[in-house]
Amino acid sequence: MNATGSRKIRVLLAKVGLDGHDRGIRIVARYLMEAGMEIIFTGLRSTPEQVVRAAVEEDVDVVGLSFLAGDHMILAPRVIDGLKQQGLGGVMVLLGGIIPKRDIPALEQVGVGRVFLPGTPPQQIAQYILNNVEQTH
Repeated sequence: MNATGSRKIRVLLAKVGLDGHDRGIRIVARYLMEAGMEIIFTGLRSTPEQVVRAAVEEDVDVVGLSFLAGDHMILAPRVIDGLKQQGLGGVMVLLGGIIPKRDIPALEQVGVGRVFLPGTPPQQIAQYILNNVEQTH
């Protein structure tokens, strides 16, 4: 709970696929925590199914996926489909990492709320979440 008595925004961060680099996602996690959010980190090399299961178990408001290995066009839609199948179609899904700009429209079409590219200030990500998550709890 925060100072107003409402539940903190819960953000699940995950590295999906074979990518083993987590420095960027850890920096983002720190900034989101400083902005008052509760962070759940699934660790490296999560499968889409593990991310969906964790999102259900943790009752999250946001799922943030980080990609550096080029598999975002396959794995992000699998996470989004899994969330929808579990009744979590309203959960905001954000992506970050090395994602070609040409892929962003297709990712948004399948349900990605926003793609944050390298160099995005972490404070901007936190503000986007604060401005766009429905506080329903």
